[in-house]
Amino acid sequence: MVSEVQVEKVTFDSDGVLLVGRLYRPADAADTRLPAVVVTGSWLTVKEQMPQVYARRLAEQGFAALDFDFTHYGESGGEPRDLESPSRKSRDIRAAVTFLAGRPDVDAQRIGALGVCASSGYTAVNAAGDARVRSLAMVAPWLHDPDLVALMYGGQEGVSQRLAAGFAARARYDNTGEVDYVAAVSTTDPSAAMSGDFPYYVDATRGAVPQWANRFAVQGWNEWLTYNAIPVARNITIPTLLVHSENGAIPDGARAFHAQLTGPKELIWIEGTQFDFYDREPTVSQAVEHVVRHFRSTLD
Repeated sequence: MVSEVQVEKVTFDSDGVLLVGRLYRPADAADTRLPAVVVTGSWLTVKEQMPQVYARRLAEQGFAALDFDFTHYGESGGEPRDLESPSRKSRDIRAAVTFLAGRPDVDAQRIGALGVCASSGYTAVNAAGDARVRSLAMVAPWLHDPDLVALMYGGQEGVSQRLAAGFAARARYDNTGEVDYVAAVSTTDPSAAMSGDFPYYVDATRGAVPQWANRFAVQGWNEWLTYNAIPVARNITIPTLLVHSENGAIPDGARAFHAQLTGPKELIWIEGTQFDFYDREPTVSQAVEHVVRHFRSTLD
């Protein structure tokens, strides 16, 4: 049964930075301590993009669901702006769990985490060391290792060029406080963080929301390109679900992560492109159905 949803704007601290989020709850559960899920989205994004799609759908199915802007993004604090830092984002997820665990309307013993695309890795890193997270789900997970990074970014030469630009940008920021930016997404600019056909991000009815700056701090290449969350799977013993598509981004990363999980695990393949998982039917409904089933069975 689908419930009406109420949304509350919330704030919480993450290592001294004020983060801004929204807590979604079924409107008919005002006096109930609910199971809760931290919902996060793709790299470079804000809560008004794919996170809110899944947070609202989870609330319709009886969960409290929190989406929020990571440090450096959207309404949250943190300088420089629009800096992709996987390690910082994992700490933000931990702060979000702390916030939920302290809510009187949340059952602190029934907290899960859902990562969409790149934040699947960030969520996994936190879950491996945060015993308060009792269940983990990943939708269209982007999980890369050095070999997969090279495949996605033009080989080792492409990776090296971006790393060099990142290190130069970081040095400039450290010396002058000035931030080098490129577009997060462009159909024409090869220097953009995502250059090419990315329809979700250029459509105002989809991901090109007013809250999104479409900007990438170049120094973010350093951590992003060297990040590898796949090995952390060995340290995850909680029930874990991955929902992906062979037509999504780097399905081999999902396979590698799933193979190394040591606890109860499930890998489900459905149809759809990477961007279909963000906001398109029937892909979203199919993914949500699996995620809801997973959390209902593991957060009881």
